[in-house]
Amino acid sequence: MAGDSSFIPIGFGRCALAPFASDPERSRGRLVAESDSPTRTPFQRDRDRIIHSTAFRRLKHKTQVFVAYEGDHFRTRLTHTIEVSQIARAFARALRLDEDLTEAIALVHDFGHTPFGHAGERALDRCMSPYGGFDHNAQSLRIVTALERRYAEFDGLNLSFETLEGLVKHNGPMLGPHSTWQGEVPRPILEFDARYPLDLSRFASLEAQAAAISDDIAYNTHDLDDGLRAGLIHLDDLAELDLAGSILRNVRAQYPNLDPARMANEIMRRHITRMVEDVITATLRRLQEDRIETAQDVRDAGRTLLCFSPEMEELARRTKSFLFARVYRSPSVSRVMTRAETLVEDLYHRFIAAPREMHGAWSEALEGLDEARLARRVSDYLSGMTDSYAVSEHRRLFDDTPELR
Repeated sequence: MAGDSSFIPIGFGRCALAPFASDPERSRGRLVAESDSPTRTPFQRDRDRIIHSTAFRRLKHKTQVFVAYEGDHFRTRLTHTIEVSQIARAFARALRLDEDLTEAIALVHDFGHTPFGHAGERALDRCMSPYGGFDHNAQSLRIVTALERRYAEFDGLNLSFETLEGLVKHNGPMLGPHSTWQGEVPRPILEFDARYPLDLSRFASLEAQAAAISDDIAYNTHDLDDGLRAGLIHLDDLAELDLAGSILRNVRAQYPNLDPARMANEIMRRHITRMVEDVITATLRRLQEDRIETAQDVRDAGRTLLCFSPEMEELARRTKSFLFARVYRSPSVSRVMTRAETLVEDLYHRFIAAPREMHGAWSEALEGLDEARLARRVSDYLSGMTDSYAVSEHRRLFDDTPELR
């Protein structure tokens, strides 16, 4: 490890928690008080509730970058979530954080994504602009605090403060001098914060920060992999990138006769490892520099502590720019996503005009809903759809459904 960080030993999952980790015995509790479990910590219960939720299962059929039927091996929102969770757990073990809390935040972080990924979110945000817009992070909060209906005594999952805080603030404070949020804080977050304050001006735990950086590492790597699989980029194109390009040269020198599929897998494996090891080194250095000794020190810090080094941050930025230019905005992906946006907007306007076309409880108790509350109900219904269900609903309601190819 670079830097003088020997005072904080690396963990391998068998060590006591670090003093700056979130202690489950000191959890700030839940909105609805519950008895303690004799067999699980609060954070273990949160993780289990998340995995057993309907929203978690739906991630299987939601787009990451490529719609599901373009190929069986492309990432979905669920496989992306699992990869994020695996990387986040690696950080928790190395830094001796609470692994269950880290995993819970990683598993729940994308609950609010619409069908068709960011294309669906853009469409819903436009439709909902008169009513505060649509944000997938705020929608994740709505799902776990209101929309899941599984328990006798409360709506939502009644997750602990620490998991909710991590869900809302894993990318940093949303208010105050250290806020990284651009624009107004989404209305659903402010409304819940008024009921159950989440300290929006303070940083979240290191466990939440681990989930956030793991999201970046996962998509920076697997979107390169999926771009190769889709034929949008080729192995030689990776030479344009300092990080992936240097790994490409190393692998080719070490294995000159390796077939392209194994070559790609070896590059991606090393890509994740390089980024993970950089984060661990940079984080240990920041913990020492800022004299972080407790979990409260983490929340009161003036900066994110679990992060890339400045050098790796720049390499990650270049990778993201490459992905936007060569994958996300490629003509084939853009064409499909434009059609997906049209499909989502069509459904939104149809359900606004004829809300009883929605299925199940969504079409009940509509009397007395004002314009804004009806729009939010339609938004909740639409955002919860899988790709395949959204397509089938469009075919049910319209004569012509866009071909998402």
